[in-house]
Amino acid sequence: MLAGLAGLFGTRAGIAIHSTRIGTTPVTVFQAKDAPPGPVVVVAHGYAGSRQLMHPFAVTLARNGYRAVVFDFPGHGRNTKPLAGQIGDPARAAALVGALSEVVDFARDLPGGDGRLALLGHSMAGDIATRYASAHPGVDAIVAVSPYLSLPLDRLPTVNLLFIYGALEPAVIQAQGREAVAAAGGLDPAAVETNVTYGSLEDGTARRLVIANRVEHIGVLYSATSLRAARDWLDAAFGRGTHDGGQAGNKPNGTIDHRAPWLGLYYLGVLLLAWPLTLLLPTVSAERLGAGSDADWGWRRFWPIAVVPAVLTPLLLWPMPTDFLAIAIGDYIALHFGLYGLLTLAGLWRAGALPQLGNSSIKALLAAIALVALFEILALSLPTDLFVTSFLPAPHRLPTVAALFAGTVLWFIADEWLTRGPRAPRLGYALTKLLFLASLMLAVALNLSKLFFLVIIIPAILVLFLVYGLFSGWIYRRTRQPLVAAITNALVFASAIAVSFPLLG
Repeated sequence: MLAGLAGLFGTRAGIAIHSTRIGTTPVTVFQAKDAPPGPVVVVAHGYAGSRQLMHPFAVTLARNGYRAVVFDFPGHGRNTKPLAGQIGDPARAAALVGALSEVVDFARDLPGGDGRLALLGHSMAGDIATRYASAHPGVDAIVAVSPYLSLPLDRLPTVNLLFIYGALEPAVIQAQGREAVAAAGGLDPAAVETNVTYGSLEDGTARRLVIANRVEHIGVLYSATSLRAARDWLDAAFGRGTHDGGQAGNKPNGTIDHRAPWLGLYYLGVLLLAWPLTLLLPTVSAERLGAGSDADWGWRRFWPIAVVPAVLTPLLLWPMPTDFLAIAIGDYIALHFGLYGLLTLAGLWRAGALPQLGNSSIKALLAAIALVALFEILALSLPTDLFVTSFLPAPHRLPTVAALFAGTVLWFIADEWLTRGPRAPRLGYALTKLLFLASLMLAVALNLSKLFFLVIIIPAILVLFLVYGLFSGWIYRRTRQPLVAAITNALVFASAIAVSFPLLG
């Protein structure tokens, strides 16, 4: 963990980092110390993202003589202003373009800027960058990373435009960039070659397509291919290098951000430390509690309690309104967790296996919950918030965390009790997590237009299930009480969801 942290802080060596606010918008500026005047690049995150997610690009650009400016869009990260409008609503696009415009105005006046400006946007922000540039002359270049474009091809701005996609992203997403590049070269999209510039850099009509191998929609932000391509494209657009938009790639590797291995090392250290630390937790119960403590417990009693809620929850919620929380998708997730948990508890009740304290020590239970929560905040939430993405809830998000916790705690209590005990079915814990993900996917299939963005977080939920599932097993073996991991995991999931998705106006 210490080696990982040293490497992560080392990525910032020699870079001056300054944070401020433009109204409600948090802004951070990265630039090399004592750097000569150079162009400014405004770097914007995607939907459900934050400033921190774009730090690899900001660090890379700062190391190469640029002033890189990252910020939180309305409703995202620590921006307290809600995001206006609905998905596809012109009011939402206008609000996002307006926020970007304010940051661009700020960036143009930065000390050390030489008057030239570029935009770099991921996902949603790739579209917002092209919208801004089409309406505001003076943008010299754009890097669109895995963008969802809403402008027709003939309305894209006349500006040097680089498209970067992960090789593991759906072909339908990559097709947008391929078609835009083909238009510049007068080609059939199928004839477009990657890493080849079409059009002219001199007159601002150049376009290029880059595919980063072995990464998807989020991994593309950490890919060395992505970082080099963005740096080299901007160098070529501003006449700062001899290579054609990244084709030669002749700059030393040290000029790009290399945080991914250090993040991996740090999180590996967390996992290696978590198991021995659980041995220091108090023993909460004299016997191993859970539904599997019943001598008659087995697969025949387990299956219906595990499967029925997974099927019924999306079917029952399908016709119900889900707009009681001011957070995108969060209201549905809270209901899904809550109803799923209630149906599981009903199944446990019918089986005579409801959660109970038994002979647990209340004092030991509270102490164990506090110790686990403290470790998870200090070892996981805080570093993730600092080096990866917004993960710790700001004060204005705490009511949303509380509302989500009311739903997540029902499911985690029911699930932990269902899958624990000396006679609990082997692999039962893993099975219920797969059933929960399948239940979410069924919900998306039933209401694709409203719940599409659930698809974004299903991979993230899987990762959280894997990491905190390991913690859960270790915690249970020491404390013998399923409620310890149930409470702490419910809090983690509620916080992660509340922080990730934008607050709506």
